[in-house]
Amino acid sequence: MSEPKRIVSVSLGTSKRDKIHETEILGQRFLIERRGTDGDRSKFKALMEELDGQVAALGVGGADIWIATSKKKYAFREIVGLVSGVKKTPVVDGSGLKHTLERETIHRLQRDGTVDFRQERALLVSAVDRFGMAQALNELCPDVIYGDLLFGLGLPLPIKSYRTVEVLASMLAPIVTQLPLQWFYPTGSKQEERKPSHVKIWAGRTFLCGDWHYIRRYAPDDLSGKTVLTQTVRSADIEWLRSTGLRRLITTTPDMGGETFATNVMEGVIVALSGKGPAEMAESDYLDVLKELDWSPTVLELG
Repeated sequence: MSEPKRIVSVSLGTSKRDKIHETEILGQRFLIERRGTDGDRSKFKALMEELDGQVAALGVGGADIWIATSKKKYAFREIVGLVSGVKKTPVVDGSGLKHTLERETIHRLQRDGTVDFRQERALLVSAVDRFGMAQALNELCPDVIYGDLLFGLGLPLPIKSYRTVEVLASMLAPIVTQLPLQWFYPTGSKQEERKPSHVKIWAGRTFLCGDWHYIRRYAPDDLSGKTVLTQTVRSADIEWLRSTGLRRLITTTPDMGGETFATNVMEGVIVALSGKGPAEMAESDYLDVLKELDWSPTVLELG
């Protein structure tokens, strides 16, 4: 029997969330690992380089390489530097899959009647790291708040139109991506901290979506009756959400071993299955594999 393809997500997040899982996907065995470096940049860079050429794909976890608008994408200079030593193995950050999987998730939830976005008041905690989700919400949901300024920059300014997101992103992204990521996004042990903020905005929303670390960090203790759509949760996260009174949790990535892996991991799996390089992947490549996987969002009723 052939050896499984090994996919490793190297994360700037806490090592407490590390796990390893072997599974079979479309007849191919995969060994999937998540390895946190507790925010240690040197350790992250060294581990990436150690694994270069040893695994089928490397994922960037706890950080993004890219943020994007519909017209252009921008790379975080700091993260590009951290992966610059990887020369042989494809490196992915989940952005390619996010923009297809999460857009399709919103449309599928509407089509199958799981969520009627015409009746929801949505909060997308950050649009620039998942513009596929932002565009789909803009198409289907008449009441969306985009939290990029609230949670990314700490400014008390909810954005209420996708057009404004596009304009601000085109102005600010070239600047923001030149600065240290930790100024905008929790890494290492900070991912474990809770700092509820803008509670009134959360209270007025019925559908909460986007990056899990932003949701967990900034959401209030009471999420009664609401729905959360995100990508990666662990058993402990589900128990915390249950304690908030959350009605329903939806995850975009498949359940494996009772938990879900991050989007960068799934993108690594799909890239490995395709045999293409990340830069060669088109939206149709991701959608074709998702169709073969008979993928659908995971819906968990909690309340």
